[in-house]
Amino acid sequence: MFFSVTSAQLDAWLAAFMFPFARLLGLLMAAPVFSTRGIPVRVRLAVGIGIAIALLPAAPPMPDIAPGSGIGLLVMGEQVFIGAAIGFTVRLVFAAIDLAGSFIGMQMGLSFALFFDPNSGGQSAVLADFMSMVATLLFLSLNGHLVMIHLLANSFEWLPVGAALAGEGWAVIPRAGATIFATGLLLSLPVLAVLLVTNTALGVLTRAAPQLNLFAIGFPVTMAVGFFSLIMLMGNFGPVLQDLFERGFEIVPMLLKALTPAP
Repeated sequence: MFFSVTSAQLDAWLAAFMFPFARLLGLLMAAPVFSTRGIPVRVRLAVGIGIAIALLPAAPPMPDIAPGSGIGLLVMGEQVFIGAAIGFTVRLVFAAIDLAGSFIGMQMGLSFALFFDPNSGGQSAVLADFMSMVATLLFLSLNGHLVMIHLLANSFEWLPVGAALAGEGWAVIPRAGATIFATGLLLSLPVLAVLLVTNTALGVLTRAAPQLNLFAIGFPVTMAVGFFSLIMLMGNFGPVLQDLFERGFEIVPMLLKALTPAP
């Protein structure tokens, strides 16, 4: 007795794996930590296959669409785009932290301290990279990478595969980005305020004693005050970043539910 498989059964098995795998690949391409260029593409692909296999029992039934057909390829491309949107939403938090580090470094006089960042493919401020590294370590310690996979697993309930997308739902991303970037600016305000007072005091001192060399005195004083303020900020850095991460995670279901068309 031979084991026979019909084309319909084969298409159903492939659809059950390929559609979730496509959404997962989009997440791995855009999400923080997973999209790091230091991780080889083969490793990310192997991790994606393993996660997709693990999600198969919990995934809802996939639509009756052959993955190799034209409609199936369009649906797979749509899933990649949805996964990338989920990862990009969480990445906005790290972009806000980089922005805060750039503001602080510029006020401290470290705007010239740039080096090539292989992750972004360009030059970035040293202080911004330092804050991004601290945020990444905290993100991993809080199991943020596991939360993203959990959100991806739930995304099939919030936005099923093959469902029509509401175009106005994409407006959630820029609105959320504005809120998160404003929070990132607020994160840098304590250090910026201290540096503003320091620069004002140095300006008054130079006005009162013109013989003082502002460049010889102001630069080390500004850097010392900036690093001291940054050390003081690090004591409360963890809870603020945790709140930022939670906001980023809360935006994901909002985005997916907004993309679901109204009945």
